[in-house]
Amino acid sequence: MEQEIKKRNEAMVESGKVDWVARARGVAPLISEASEQTEADRQVPDHVVAAMHDAELFRMCLPRSLGGGEATPLEVMEVLEIVAGAVASTAWCLGQLIGCSLAAGYLDPDVARDVFGAPNAALAWGPTSASARVVAADSGFRVSGQFRFASGSRHATWLGAHCAVFEADGTQRLGAGGKPVDRTVLFPISAATMDDVWRVVGLKGTGSDNYTVDDLFVPESHSFVRDTDDFRRETGPLYRIPFITFYGIAFAGVALGIARAMLDEFIALAAERVPARTTSVLRESPIIQSEVAMAQGRLGSSRAYLVEMAGATWETAIAGEPFPLDQRALLRVAISYAMNQAREVAEFAFRAAGTNAIFEANSFERRFRDMYAVSQQSQANLWNFESAGQALLGLEPKGGRV
Repeated sequence: MEQEIKKRNEAMVESGKVDWVARARGVAPLISEASEQTEADRQVPDHVVAAMHDAELFRMCLPRSLGGGEATPLEVMEVLEIVAGAVASTAWCLGQLIGCSLAAGYLDPDVARDVFGAPNAALAWGPTSASARVVAADSGFRVSGQFRFASGSRHATWLGAHCAVFEADGTQRLGAGGKPVDRTVLFPISAATMDDVWRVVGLKGTGSDNYTVDDLFVPESHSFVRDTDDFRRETGPLYRIPFITFYGIAFAGVALGIARAMLDEFIALAAERVPARTTSVLRESPIIQSEVAMAQGRLGSSRAYLVEMAGATWETAIAGEPFPLDQRALLRVAISYAMNQAREVAEFAFRAAGTNAIFEANSFERRFRDMYAVSQQSQANLWNFESAGQALLGLEPKGGRV
């Protein structure tokens, strides 16, 4: 199968057009076939990662100047929906790593080639660490601390770390408005100590381990401050999208992909399963008929709203204009709403499938666990609606993400 995938991708390149969705569909059967191995190994299998590299999926958001695709956020969302429909852990790693690849838009071209130039290049990182420190030094920084949730790090070649910057005298560096400066530093994965901690309920295959560095020197050239014009080198609209916004759209795609796969699988099951003490298949039940219709509505409407708001944000990025607060708030609503609606659809499919859903031999059980792991991520948190509502009511958002 790997050879067939490679031939299809080569044909697309020769035609002069890269259809990222078609590439995702091409590799999805291989990803699905490896679902049990992904769970058992607690990481994406090597042959699946190799096939995804052959499809250049990890390069779809790199700058064209580096041979990347500069794909749109909507293309990313669609790709992740497809991959998540096969195995959510694989989609999560893909979304994380291509989000990290946006860093190339902030680096000197030679440094970007150093980080992303190898055929198997991949950058992984986790959220900002409150306890870690970046201390200013001659021509760079010295980094110490532990970082968490490095999804995809078991196949990464480089790691990144986000943390507060301190001057050599111990004072914290402040930026505009007196806010602490959060800097991102990049270093080869060999410079870090990895800690295998990823034993979890859902998204078992992401290998989202912890990593530690101790007084590691990082050249200033291998660092930047995210979402700032001072560091942004690429002028394409993709690199104007805030990192957190990009990840929100991507993770919503993962949630929607899981829910769609579960609903489709339930519809197929409903045509065959005859519940105990009945004589007709599930789909003949008026209750099931109504609930399937409502689930389709939840999934379709929330996805359509996300597509609408992501499209509006992309148009603003193309125009090179600032992102208005109300637009950011509505996109945040769309992201969090889609993820929560996807969870409700997954809950329905799991519950309605009855005892069929509890066995590891089918995918309901795995997808149900994966959906709840996805919905624990802050992008789906209900506090996002509070901060978005504050913005829409003309107030200054106090919490969450807008």
